[in-house]
Amino acid sequence: MKSLKEFLDERPDMKVIINAGKGGLGKTTSSAAMSYWFAKHGKRPLCFSTDPQASLSDIFESDLFGKGIQEIEKNLFVVEIDADRRIQEFQEEIRNKIKEMYGLDEIPEEIDEYITTSAYEPAMHESATYDAMAELLAEGKYNPYIFDMPPFGHGVRMISMAKILDAWIDKMEETRRKAAQYAEAAASLRGAAAKTEEEVLKELRSIRRRLDFFSEILSNPEYSAFFMVIIPEKMAILDTERALGMFKRLGIEMAGVIVNQVYPRELLKRPDLSDFLRKRIEMQQKYLKEIKEKFGEYVRAIVPMFDREPKGMEMLAKVAHHLFEEPGLEVLE
Repeated sequence: MKSLKEFLDERPDMKVIINAGKGGLGKTTSSAAMSYWFAKHGKRPLCFSTDPQASLSDIFESDLFGKGIQEIEKNLFVVEIDADRRIQEFQEEIRNKIKEMYGLDEIPEEIDEYITTSAYEPAMHESATYDAMAELLAEGKYNPYIFDMPPFGHGVRMISMAKILDAWIDKMEETRRKAAQYAEAAASLRGAAAKTEEEVLKELRSIRRRLDFFSEILSNPEYSAFFMVIIPEKMAILDTERALGMFKRLGIEMAGVIVNQVYPRELLKRPDLSDFLRKRIEMQQKYLKEIKEKFGEYVRAIVPMFDREPKGMEMLAKVAHHLFEEPGLEVLE
């Protein structure tokens, strides 16, 4: 087993780290702690989240959601994207472009209704998230980019983005087609020629190039790493098995597994240990053996259960220490 630090040291060109998994298992904490560690070791990380629950705000104890990129400490940057607002901004951009292209004062009701209802398409939210990530990466201002993915398909779908990209572009294309029927009338009313289809397609190609660039980064194991964050429980193990299968079908190797919320085995020696805690530790020991059997080569760190919530810089320093300096892999030996 290679530790997280060993794994990353072998990949000095790593640009993107994505922590995935079910909600409540510690992927946001892992993302924040990784960002903290990189900032303390000469890097300029950006920790990114689209979680509407504002989990990074909670962990960093700052109001971050929808506030743009914030420098929490020296060289430690954090951003919580408001995907809903991003979709609204995109919709408004579409409206303005239709009015500009076809010389309209108001958007026809049918098209406006279509633009409004498109926000409720699931692919739109994911596309907005993906586009925000691609835009940040294309700027190249930070290193590495650490993405705390919401639990939609464990972030694995971020690799298989062809369909979502197509959905995004299809929305723009369909809007263009629907608007085209007004072009001739608008042009005659305004005495101006309608913009050509090629101008619209040019913009679509620009979006596609940016997203294709991000897809290429995500698909290159030298530049991008996906980590699954799990806990020693049956459902988390099954969940990771399914994720590993999805990775393999996409032709990608999972970078690693981080096992979180592990009770120290030494507690079993305490005579005053409650029955409840004893049984829980024994259960975890059983599942740690299963994790070793199924994911042993992928385990990069084992993070203990702390006596308080991992919030604030002091606690993030402790989590980072266990992730990078004391990964605890001997637990599985």
